[in-house]
Formats: sequence, structure tokens, C-alpha cells
Amino acid sequence: MKPPFQTDHTPKIGVPLTLAEGLRVITCGNASPMTFTGTQTYLLGETEVAVIDPGPNDPAHLEAIEAALKGQTLSHIIVTHSHVDHSPLAAVLSAKTGVPVYGFGPANAARSKLMHQLAVAGNLGGAEGIDPNFSPDILIADAGKITGVEWTLRAIHTPGHLSNHLCFAWEGNDSLFSGDHVMGWASTLVSPPDGDLTAFMASLKTLQNRPEHTYYAGHGAPLFEAHNMLNYLLAHRLGREDQIMARLQSASHTVAELTADMYADVNPLLHGAASRNVLAHLIDLFERGLVIPEGPFRADARFKRV
Repeated sequence: MKPPFQTDHTPKIGVPLTLAEGLRVITCGNASPMTFTGTQTYLLGETEVAVIDPGPNDPAHLEAIEAALKGQTLSHIIVTHSHVDHSPLAAVLSAKTGVPVYGFGPANAARSKLMHQLAVAGNLGGAEGIDPNFSPDILIADAGKITGVEWTLRAIHTPGHLSNHLCFAWEGNDSLFSGDHVMGWASTLVSPPDGDLTAFMASLKTLQNRPEHTYYAGHGAPLFEAHNMLNYLLAHRLGREDQIMARLQSASHTVAELTADMYADVNPLLHGAASRNVLAHLIDLFERGLVIPEGPFRADARFKRV
């Protein structure tokens, strides 16, 4: 299946852009191979405004948000997940305004039992970009509702990219704020133990069963046929699983060996992230009884088919 990626995103950094009635976006100046053109901070509402994913602790971005809010009231600070490109500015903005921060919980709030065990063993690496200080004032669980004067959001717990990841359905608008779970410019990093491929696939299927077709993602342009991307992401991950199982058919391999082979056509700058996705697949396959490590379960172990 051909990737339906949109890579022609050229926003003006720090300048609010109207996306729909009652919705603006400000792009942070933190572009990188992992953040694309920068974190997308959404301003929802026209009189009392929610800021969704304030972004990194960047003074210029804070200034841009404050300028965009002039003449309006900040009513909610909402965070999809606690990576350093999404959540740290929430605490700064809250301290300045007294407005509470809404989120699912800290980064490991919903780790699976297996991921907890592997994290305690201390052999997985990971924890890239985690905001260890994220602690929302108001916890939002799956199906929780956040209501403003002019809008209502419904939380959808979508663990996978991070165990505390939430998407938010904008009720009455066929739209959803998808954070980093579904983006238009690339597939999503899943880095254990905080990233969990088993959960990621289940969350994609949860979104498949929902009606929203326009997604406002954490990076890149809006997705207007989002279910096409959901279908692609599911097929893509299943394809990667098939590649791993085929390569383990005749011999055991390490994560590094599988990554070098499977991602030979990918920008080398992304190979580190790709290796984390490969490890996530191996953990998922291990949990399903299809592969095992040779010796203790470590990120640098050799893996073989059962």
C-alpha cells in the first residue's frame, strides 16, 4: 500500500492560522527529523479558549500563544501526551494564568504488566523525549468529557506511542485531535517500554470504529481522509511484522541487524527511531509467543522464532 503521507507542510512559525471556525493552530519553531515542521499547538474556541498541546518550554512559542490569546480568556490547558515537544509549556502557562492542565496522567500511567516488568529489568533503553515532570491537575480517563463555552471534547485513550496518550474528539465537528498517534507526514514512533506496539495497534482499531474523518495531528497538516491513514498504518505494521518473521525464519537476528536490513531505503537519521519500532515489534511477537530472545530479554539480544 502506498503511504498517503503529506510532506508539503510549510507553516509560518509562531503565526496563528485559522483551520476551521473556532479553531486556530500555531506551529512551534522546533522542527527536526522527529518533529517534522514543529509541534502544532491548537487554540479551540473564540471567547474562552482551550490550548491543546502547548509544546516545549520555548519562550518564543509561549509569547506567540499569549499574543494569539489577547482579548480572549484561556479556560483549559489540554495535553495529549507527555513528550517534551508537547507538554512542558503546559506547566509554565498554567503557572502564569492559574488555568489547570488536563491529561491522562504521567508518562507511565497505563503501562502494561509486561512493559512494567521489562522496564524494571532495565535492559530496554528507551525513554526518549519523556517529560518526567508532567503531572496534570485534572485527570481525564477514556470517554471523559471536557466542555468549554463553545465546544465539547471527548477523550479517547489511545496508548501505543505513549501509555498516557489521549486523542480528543471535537463533538459535532467530525474532527479529532490525534496528537502523535496518527499524523499525516509519517508513521508514528513506538519506543518501549513507554511505547507499546500491542496497544498501538489496538488504539488504531479503536479509531477505525469511530466516525471522525478529519484529524488535527501533533505535527504536520490536517488529515481530511484520516481513515485512509489508519488503514495504511495498520497494514504497514503488519507488513513490518511479516518482514521480521521472514528474516527470523532461517537465523536469529539482533534489532540492529533487522533495522539495517529492513530500513535500508530510509534516511539514516531515522534509523535510531526505526530500531525502536523493530524492538516494539519483537516485544509484541514475544508477548504472542511467536519469538523469544536467546538469553535474557535485552534490547541488544538475538531473537529467534519459536
